[in-house]
Amino acid sequence: MNRPNLLSSSPLKRKHSRRRAGSHIQPPSEHNQAVTSIRAFLKGRTCYDVFPISFRLIVLDTKLNVKKALQCLLANSVVSAPLWNSGTDKFAGMLTVLDIIHLIQHYYNHASYDEAATDVENLRLEKLREIEQGLGVAQPSRLSDHPSSSLFDAARVLIQTHARRLPLLDYDTETGRESIISTLTTYRLLKFISINCTQEIQQLNMPLRKLKIGTYVSPPAPGQRPFHPIATATMNTTVFDVVHQFSELSVSAVPIIDEDGIVVNLYETVDVITLVRLGAYHSLDLTIASALTQRSQDFPGVVICNASDSLGTLLQLIKKRRVHRLVVVEGEEEERKGGKKGRLLGIITLSDVLRYIIGPTPIGGEDEEAKRNEALHTQPTTPNEPR
Repeated sequence: MNRPNLLSSSPLKRKHSRRRAGSHIQPPSEHNQAVTSIRAFLKGRTCYDVFPISFRLIVLDTKLNVKKALQCLLANSVVSAPLWNSGTDKFAGMLTVLDIIHLIQHYYNHASYDEAATDVENLRLEKLREIEQGLGVAQPSRLSDHPSSSLFDAARVLIQTHARRLPLLDYDTETGRESIISTLTTYRLLKFISINCTQEIQQLNMPLRKLKIGTYVSPPAPGQRPFHPIATATMNTTVFDVVHQFSELSVSAVPIIDEDGIVVNLYETVDVITLVRLGAYHSLDLTIASALTQRSQDFPGVVICNASDSLGTLLQLIKKRRVHRLVVVEGEEEERKGGKKGRLLGIITLSDVLRYIIGPTPIGGEDEEAKRNEALHTQPTTPNEPR
């Protein structure tokens, strides 16, 4: 069975090929004008504009124990939450799935299963940072922004967090007290763009790799693993070996490949959390093949693309479905050059996409772009799905 050439989703089995849409590429000038227009649009909107009509906000006190905090995340189908220090009455950062991954690695290295099960009952969230310091992993960002900030400015902060979400804080001018209003996620911001900038997206027909969006396989130097710098695993790799890569490299997903480098699946940090939720701490010694049998049946599948697919096509996909990353595989173009269809070529995160759209520096003057934006866009439409 063949892999699809267009952006598509695939679980363990592969779908039949679909015909690729026309590959007409707009002149670079039109592409650049579209990017400039999107940046202007973001400068004319605030974080408030992205808020859905109704949403829930989960905030966890740092005095809460880790097990209860994890249960809270799972019960509300969220993978992160702002932390609040009730002692200082201040924002205290974010709890993410990667924090739990770091904790699992700590216990696996330093405690037996029974010791870990006992200790985690009393471990408080405020102790996680000490454990992460002991592991020598990067500390989570404590960056935040105000909900009245422009989406462009908030996006520039968001791409620095490496957590795909930015806490939005307000302040009482009289007391100086902080309040957590919401969080801005990379996915929600890109979906907001895809809904409101449809004309510009149609002009974004330059290939993803040509735009340098994502991380791509490079010839490994002596001593480096195949498919460097992308972390990979096979069906025979143990779950803990993948957990170690999650923690050491601060990544949230690892492509699963066969002996030929063909992508057959994707193992994510949330898959590990599923094992923890089932109380299967000892399952870290399972192979990925065995662990995947415990994966939720509603797993949406692996979203793949080719390096020649366009940025516009990717954003149109985000408009239709929830996507957090895309695995880039070799397609017909690479196959003609001696490659193998479906072999791992790269990986693209939503942060990569947002980083390209925002750019290293602002383009044009604030007033000029804001006026152009008003002429190009009407009142924006807000994506209104549960957070």
